[in-house]
Amino acid sequence: MTNGALYTPTGIKSIHILAQQWLDAKKEEKRIIEHRRNVEDQIVEHYAIQKQHEGTLHYEIGPMRVDITGRVDRKVDAAKLQDIAAEAGLTEHLSTLFRWKPEIAMAAWKAADESITRPLLDAITTTAGRPSFSIKILDTTNQTQE
Repeated sequence: MTNGALYTPTGIKSIHILAQQWLDAKKEEKRIIEHRRNVEDQIVEHYAIQKQHEGTLHYEIGPMRVDITGRVDRKVDAAKLQDIAAEAGLTEHLSTLFRWKPEIAMAAWKAADESITRPLLDAITTTAGRPSFSIKILDTTNQTQE
């Protein structure tokens, strides 16, 4: 990229045009997602599926099969869980009933001495994620057309 322009096989496409196309696509995507979710809500209502349903239900409608998978999110307060288990004498069961997933506390990691973090690096896999975007129109009074 040079001077804010993207060079394509057919020529130069202004970054302003790309940003506007992205905004338009996000707007359309939002509309389509809202429509799909509305249809899904109507299907759930049609089959009278309870909000707390967990598991997959299958419905055959002529040549189509509809699979509806209900999920219930559960969050565990690890410190509270360990305290309760210790009080109830159930600590030995935690490793079979729960998965313990260590996550990096980045602020503490960055602040820690390298002599502490370097030996631990072999246990950490780092992969780049897809970048997220946010494009907003800042001033609509002085927009230029390209």
